[in-house]
Amino acid sequence: MNFRHYRTRAVGFVAIFSVSATVLAGCSGFQSSVTASRRLTPKPVALPPVKASTSVPALVPKQATSSPCSSSIDIGKWSSDRMAAQMLAVSANGGALSNISQAVRYGVGGVVLMGNSSSSSLGTAIANLKQTALGDVAPIFMADEEGGGIQGLSALVSSMPWPRSMARTMTISQVEDLSYRVGQGMRSLGVDMDLAPVVDLDAGPGPSMTNPDGSRSFSADPTITVQYARAFVAGLEKAGITAVIKHFPGLGGAASNTDFAAAATLPYSRLVVTGMIPFKQLATDVKAVMISNASVPGLTGATPASLSPRAVSILRNVVGFNGMIISDSLETVSISSYQADLSKAAVESAEAGVDMVMLASSNPNQMANFLAARLALSQAIGSVAFPRSAAEASVGRILALKGFPPSCIYY
Repeated sequence: MNFRHYRTRAVGFVAIFSVSATVLAGCSGFQSSVTASRRLTPKPVALPPVKASTSVPALVPKQATSSPCSSSIDIGKWSSDRMAAQMLAVSANGGALSNISQAVRYGVGGVVLMGNSSSSSLGTAIANLKQTALGDVAPIFMADEEGGGIQGLSALVSSMPWPRSMARTMTISQVEDLSYRVGQGMRSLGVDMDLAPVVDLDAGPGPSMTNPDGSRSFSADPTITVQYARAFVAGLEKAGITAVIKHFPGLGGAASNTDFAAAATLPYSRLVVTGMIPFKQLATDVKAVMISNASVPGLTGATPASLSPRAVSILRNVVGFNGMIISDSLETVSISSYQADLSKAAVESAEAGVDMVMLASSNPNQMANFLAARLALSQAIGSVAFPRSAAEASVGRILALKGFPPSCIYY
């Protein structure tokens, strides 16, 4: 997620833009370093056929399991309503989680913590809400601990500098240790996922209304970005927190900030040899990737990547990512200027192959947005554009990320 969600701690931004303060808190042992000799210089890649990925991730029929599962789940018995809810993430202020309690009872897949979630009772509130989840499938609680001005949980977990500052002043091992401490703090609260790190390549000022990255980026150098992002991810994963690299296919050099305007990335031909490098090198290190709301010249036309089957196909078939794809929040100007109906945008994102569609903002009508999107998505499941097998594949990837063994997820 981008700049407008993070303004509580970014005091300088408030002075510049006079925007009311809102902070998003909540948008595998891996190698902790990459030598300079591993700099990737990929060749241009031909575009794959335009279709969303609908394959089921390494699942087997119930009768094929060789040993009983201690915890199994049969998606084949789920209603379209339940699958639709699982494919959505909603937001709530950390001090008012009861506002989305109905969504949790309906089986929502994720909850994005908004606002400066510094309440000492946050952990208890999260634990209580998870206990009410439909079918004991708790939502993923997400926070956005990037560092610098984007740390909604900083009053409750260790603080971090901006990623650009980390890359300039800290060693790779120090970054891994720091992200591990942050992850431990998040885990103690019951938070499951950090919507970080940003792996966009950027060296300019920001984040701002015109540049979504700025100091959120480790570096404009892909080798440095991969080194530090891998360490950041490793620390979080060691602490039991799922990391999310973002914003595919790379917002570095984007024409604007997607929160405030329709924006385009660099042309696809340039991204292949620049902005996509970190995603390709980290694809096997992470379990989740966030896809951006910017359009991609030469790939998606005017369609935002988060609604584009072509962009998802590149992430699956060229980058080689097999985990859960989550959209950036669809409650942004870049989406509303393309598709004014939020529920239709959610359906288009799911049809494109996005596994979890995020509806997150400071908008107090989150339950109304969730219910409308759930209905629209439920009605779309089983259509030609969105066959049930595609929805089941997405739900399967979500459940696998939540810890259900793939061999114990049935269709």
